[in-house]
Amino acid sequence: MAAPASKPVMVIGVDDSECAIAALEWTLDRFFSQTIGLHPFKLVVVHVKPSPDVFVGFSGSGSIAGSIETYQAFDGDLKRKAERTIKNAREICASKSVCDVEFEVEEGDARYVLCEAAIKHRASVLVVGSRDHGAIKRALLGSVSDHCAHQAPCTVMIVKINHPTITKALK
Repeated sequence: MAAPASKPVMVIGVDDSECAIAALEWTLDRFFSQTIGLHPFKLVVVHVKPSPDVFVGFSGSGSIAGSIETYQAFDGDLKRKAERTIKNAREICASKSVCDVEFEVEEGDARYVLCEAAIKHRASVLVVGSRDHGAIKRALLGSVSDHCAHQAPCTVMIVKINHPTITKALK
């Protein structure tokens, strides 16, 4: 008897933003609302914790621009934020009876880390929310969804918070 084929993998990027939470809920409602155990994908939820270097910074020869205490405080805050985000994602999954989920926290730039997670897990689909920044913010901050759409090795689904079905789900 042949071994059962493994399910394709879906990676969902989450942070504490309203659009990421809405994207997670929308995706679970659309792809995981079937009878328990018959979900079409193996689910991996990834939160990307920014490096405290982004906030504290390094100067010249590798010295920290600010105190070690400041660096450690930022890092502690980012770790607590990551824990809250994953806890919230776990609760959302549990509330929708989605139990077979892997949760990961990775550190770095979300644009690159999510693409790397898609590679690592051999994902068929990468799901990201869209904050729908204007052109200026997108140019200054970069767009995670735009980068993933062009660089990820799999299909990328961008869930827009201003889409009518998302807006309705948030109310």
